[in-house]
Amino acid sequence: MSEQTQTNETPFRYTAAMAAAIEVAWQDRWEEQGTFDAPNPAGPWAQPDEVAQRGEKLVVLDMFPYPSGAGLHVGHPLGYIATDVYSRLHRMLGKNVLHALGYDAFGLPAEQFAVQTGQHPRKTTEENMTVMRRQLRRLGLGFDNRRTFATIDENYYKWTQWIFLQIWDAWYDEDAERPDGGRGRARPISELVEELESGRRAVLTEDGRPWSELTATEKAEELDGHRLAYRSEAPVNWCPGLGTVLSNEEVTNEGRSERGNFPVFRRNLSQWMMRITAYADRLADDLDRVDWPEKVKLMQRNWIGRSQGARVRFPVVTVAGDKTDIEVFTTRPDTLFGATFMVIAPEHPLVDRLVPEGDWPDGTHEDWRGADPVAAATPRSAVAAYQLAASRKGDVERQTEGKDKTGVFTGSWATNPLNGEAIPVFVADYVLMGYGTGAIMAVPGHDVRDFEYATKFSLPIRRVVAPSVEEADGPLEEAFVGAGLAVNSANDHVDLNGLALDEAKERIIEALERDGIGEGAVTYRIRDWLFSRQRYWGEPFPIMFDEDGVSYPVLEDELPLTLPEVPDYSPKTFDPDDATSSPEPPLSRVPEWVNVEADLGDGRGMRRFRRETNTMPNWAGSCWYYFRYLDPANDEKFVDPANEAYWLAKQAAPVAGAPAGTLDPGGVDLYVGGVEHAVLHLLYARFWHKVLFDLGHVQSEEPFRKYFSQGYIQAYAYTDSRGQYVPAAEVEEQPGAQGAESTFRWRGEPVNREYGKIGKSLKNSVSPDEMYDAYGADTFRLYEMSMGPLELSKPWETRAVVGSQRFLQRLWRNVVDEVTGDVRVADIAPDQALTTQLHRTIAGVREDFEGLRFNTAIAKLIELNNAVTKLDVPPREVMEALVLMIAPVAPHIAEELWSRLGHPGGVSYVPFPVSDASKIVEEQVTCVIQIKGKVRDRVEVPPDISEDDLRDLALSREKVRVATESGIRTVIVRAPKLVNVVPL
Repeated sequence: MSEQTQTNETPFRYTAAMAAAIEVAWQDRWEEQGTFDAPNPAGPWAQPDEVAQRGEKLVVLDMFPYPSGAGLHVGHPLGYIATDVYSRLHRMLGKNVLHALGYDAFGLPAEQFAVQTGQHPRKTTEENMTVMRRQLRRLGLGFDNRRTFATIDENYYKWTQWIFLQIWDAWYDEDAERPDGGRGRARPISELVEELESGRRAVLTEDGRPWSELTATEKAEELDGHRLAYRSEAPVNWCPGLGTVLSNEEVTNEGRSERGNFPVFRRNLSQWMMRITAYADRLADDLDRVDWPEKVKLMQRNWIGRSQGARVRFPVVTVAGDKTDIEVFTTRPDTLFGATFMVIAPEHPLVDRLVPEGDWPDGTHEDWRGADPVAAATPRSAVAAYQLAASRKGDVERQTEGKDKTGVFTGSWATNPLNGEAIPVFVADYVLMGYGTGAIMAVPGHDVRDFEYATKFSLPIRRVVAPSVEEADGPLEEAFVGAGLAVNSANDHVDLNGLALDEAKERIIEALERDGIGEGAVTYRIRDWLFSRQRYWGEPFPIMFDEDGVSYPVLEDELPLTLPEVPDYSPKTFDPDDATSSPEPPLSRVPEWVNVEADLGDGRGMRRFRRETNTMPNWAGSCWYYFRYLDPANDEKFVDPANEAYWLAKQAAPVAGAPAGTLDPGGVDLYVGGVEHAVLHLLYARFWHKVLFDLGHVQSEEPFRKYFSQGYIQAYAYTDSRGQYVPAAEVEEQPGAQGAESTFRWRGEPVNREYGKIGKSLKNSVSPDEMYDAYGADTFRLYEMSMGPLELSKPWETRAVVGSQRFLQRLWRNVVDEVTGDVRVADIAPDQALTTQLHRTIAGVREDFEGLRFNTAIAKLIELNNAVTKLDVPPREVMEALVLMIAPVAPHIAEELWSRLGHPGGVSYVPFPVSDASKIVEEQVTCVIQIKGKVRDRVEVPPDISEDDLRDLALSREKVRVATESGIRTVIVRAPKLVNVVPL
């Protein structure tokens, strides 16, 4: 480690102590002067004249941080430093930069702590935010701190509730024209009511009664069938041991809760849902309009999962004798003749109607009765046992490739509508009710999963696709999934034999539609968004219900609807295996809050209502926070339209990488964050944004024009003999003898070393506070930006930080005499070589900064500083440019040096240096001389040397003369860098 204390000989040495004094002083000055405050064109902070004086706008955004009780570790600031460097650069380039940071403060950890201790989660959260604010301030981040807020602030979640009500009070009209000429957009529910009242739109009731004949409750049910936010019986992950519904991300592959390891069951419960599926096409198509990494676009497209194919209805007779259909969606309708059995999800609503009482029906194979020998006695007991077992598994486990196939015959047969064959219907857990129709037609000849299932359960396997017609009857040792022609696929209505895939699909869909047994369709993997949580620490729904269960909004002037005090923060828990239990959220225990009387102004006077006792998920506040940064003091609107139009404005040209003619959607100019949020958070924010656009509340169509996916900082972690992580800072390395690998011990016991993401759970965290104390914030910033490409994960090595400190110390010495404190630079002209290097560096650093290639920019700055270090007297021109170029990365030392160089006012808005191409002179170029294509010599030549002069120079070289004693066939010259001589 470098020397950390000033000595009597060098009292002005740049040490950690001096760095701390400089950094805190400049941070105080920035705060006092509001250095990073960005003017708004309108709203409470309107400064239109200041906006006009600045250049074009730039909005830079970090992913919304959750204030953890452990505070920050050195991995957290990576993205914040990167966006700060980018923002500081663009302020110096004359732009009006908005860069702010708030807190995504609702969340489960604070609620868990409240359950354990009884301390209100608000107190815990605010204490955590205090720690995080201190750590971020000490880092010197240039945020507009006026714009800071937390999702738990009542004047913030007032607008979260207001936006929810806009979504609740809207429906998606697939036929409505959008401004871009496309079809489909959200419209207010009032416009749907007007269409229903006028008869221009028919009601959805089965009996076909007109709107005027429906009761108030029936009208509400009709509207709920259209609303973008609605209540529905939905399959959810119910965890009785925790007393709450869990998101898929909170359930392990083994179907247990991440917290507590309790069993999780799939249950149909009444929950709030968001109709995000209505926007599936727009969410997929508009990915072409944004500048995002292709891998992230692919992740979103896969999550949306748009598939083209056909819906097909398979007739089936229920155990009661009723005729019905099992509907499937298939992307391969051309293989329908090969369907030899069907599979439905254990949660499918038809299951109970298909399972007979009594014994197994004739024709039941022994393999079809399930793995439980006791339950296998009857279809009812076998299916019930299988359903219970499936309910204990998570979706991931159920769909894992290669897992043992399980299932039970329902006791009923469906009919293949193309060949009339009776095919058995199974219940199997690899089919999910939440995807497609919850049922599949199984074509084992041409699907690997179906082939494995058919082989295990002794089911027929039929070939209906072959490489050629001649191979139509060839044996199938495995599923044939390659390209080929349709075979064995004909009846009296349609003949597919000999047709290739696309033509066979087209013809079979025509036949299905003609015969009324199916139709072409597009389906999506994405499901409507489950929006309810049985927790306390979240935004209350601004919804209440009357005695008939009809939902009404809380009046707008009564927002925010705030959380009441509760006697217990935990939801009611049940026996972990009690799958039949139902949620009882903490808010349900406050009857004086739940039960209210209100006059809604509808002429019906005071009535009694019951509030919704679920709360919103923490996704809610993070769906729209970037809007609030634009106008956080506005009490009248969630954002002033003029501010939104200015900061998130659409551009005339499409964004980078978009197809020609694509319209720019507007949005945040740069969004930086981890790829772990690349699907759900980005997808949910895009959905909310598009609804607000459709309803006319905003002008931009996408939230994030450009997204950059940062990598992680990784570090070594250590586990003991039990596999438990031990504190990495306490592990001692013992070098191996004679070149053998090192071993590691913790408290004298050997431990194993592994490599992973730095974090609290692995006990390998390093606090930024340690870095501030040992090196200073600028050194820490510089090290993180120099570790490697921002998009890649990188190893943390505390011992390597000293290299960044030494660079700053050399930079300091080039300006400040360590003994006297005097400024060393002089008004002397640099020589041509240094002038050339300076202007090359200016051009390269700016280009690298703008491209987020901070590590290569820093390397260029180090090279330039090293060149100056060799001089007795540093030229002012070079050092001032160097100080300004380092300012975005190491702003505190840059401010201090700029001030010592005689410039008042700070560096934040000083123009970034400009490269002058006329001053870049290449004095010498290395010319490679080849003999028959192989390098044999090199020579330094002027960059403007002529081809004739270069030829003569090359032929005069000793190595060339020796190689060409027998004569020369030809000489190829590419001045100034290459000569290739071909001897006879």
